[in-house]
Amino acid sequence: MANEAFEWSLLTLTWVGIVGFAVFMYVLMDGFDLGIGILFPFAPSHEDRDVMMHSIAPVWDFNETWLILGAAGLFAAFPIAYAVMLPAMYLPVLLMLIALVFRGVAFEFRFKANRSRHLWDRAFFLGSLLATFAQGVMLGSFIQGTEVQGRAFVGGTFDWLTPFSLFCGLALVGGYSLLGATWLIWRTVGILQDWCFRIARRLLLAVLAAVIVVSLWTPFLNEAIAARWFTLPNLFYFAPVPLVTAGIAIALWRALGNGREALPFVLSMAMFGLSYLGLAISVWPMLIPPSISIWQAASPPESQVFLLVGMAFLIPSILVYTAFCYWVFRGKVTGDVGYHH
Repeated sequence: MANEAFEWSLLTLTWVGIVGFAVFMYVLMDGFDLGIGILFPFAPSHEDRDVMMHSIAPVWDFNETWLILGAAGLFAAFPIAYAVMLPAMYLPVLLMLIALVFRGVAFEFRFKANRSRHLWDRAFFLGSLLATFAQGVMLGSFIQGTEVQGRAFVGGTFDWLTPFSLFCGLALVGGYSLLGATWLIWRTVGILQDWCFRIARRLLLAVLAAVIVVSLWTPFLNEAIAARWFTLPNLFYFAPVPLVTAGIAIALWRALGNGREALPFVLSMAMFGLSYLGLAISVWPMLIPPSISIWQAASPPESQVFLLVGMAFLIPSILVYTAFCYWVFRGKVTGDVGYHH
């Protein structure tokens, strides 16, 4: 019995890693192209907007593969999460999905439209903005906790609508915009690149302010999170996370000031990674804060093993395909819509 319990525990932790990895990859991969959509109407010229679109044209659709993989993995390995979280966040989830669909349609139609292109430009911007904001709201709602009785959501329809969740929505808009700006620094040249250098430093300051506010606000929402971060010896164990984040922010500021091209994008992703780590530290081992742990939400071992076999082939295939596509479409994107290696 002890061995079976250990194997089930290890299996559940493996699925936590798979779902967590898929969600993190989605945040990074789709984050920068959503950020480009948010920055889209503010670009210096119409030609620059064309370059922005073409910089993500070959990759934007399979970036969203990670969202599907994470959602499918969550449903398979932790079905109770669906039973509780979907009713709790039905409206922001619906808004996100509609915005993503609308954004995808706008992306395709824009290339074929002439007189109505300005309408699809706005649709692309609004779809990107609303999808990002909805994701941030869901994140804020997740952190502040869900009212659960047994294994069912017993809260209200608008429990997700709080000042904290709305602030998290705005914070994620800034974070994705920073990813988008640093991606364009890496992949473009000329006036557009210079513009991105300027706005990236402003976005960095806004994102840092948002991270500080969320970090200070979160412990007041949940006593367990406050105890996790501010009691001894945890304070010493987890202090490196904010310190390293500050160090990366300084390095990013300097890289932008020195005109580095690829490094700002890498450092922006590293900042997201540390924020993700901080979130994991705050809520562990709860899958639905504050009351349902990953062990309570896990599906039977037989289901986890069966699906794990498929994931063992699926995840490496997606990684190889993604790496290949980014390699093929590497280099700078210019006004003539060419990729220069």
